[in-house]
Amino acid sequence: MSDDFAIVDYADVEAEPFTESAVEHRKLTDALGATEMRVNAVELAPDEVLDPHAHERQEEIYVAVTAGQVDIEGEIHDVPEGSVVRFGPDPIRGLCNHTDETHIWVLFGAPPVGTVEDFGEYVMPEELDR
Repeated sequence: MSDDFAIVDYADVEAEPFTESAVEHRKLTDALGATEMRVNAVELAPDEVLDPHAHERQEEIYVAVTAGQVDIEGEIHDVPEGSVVRFGPDPIRGLCNHTDETHIWVLFGAPPVGTVEDFGEYVMPEELDR
């Protein structure tokens, strides 16, 4: 049996605020021993918004652990529990919560460009050449 696996309870990883907002996340990349992707867990309380952003070279997958909402290019989309959302590097996207329930997401980014600390070359909309 291979020993190249990890099981992590995201609640055991210390939460810290995102660079551009006060929304807390849990960086799971190191805890999981992931080397080919970045992994984060995010809990959004009602009325919280994760700032819209893009990544210069990173594709992302967002997994809705609970039902949630994503902002894609300024349009809010409701995402059912258990659904998966994929983003290429270019779309400006963010998480938002315009409901009365907490939303829980697990976010995957690949390739693992940048560093764990900079969220894979996190780029704010005003920094994009468009």
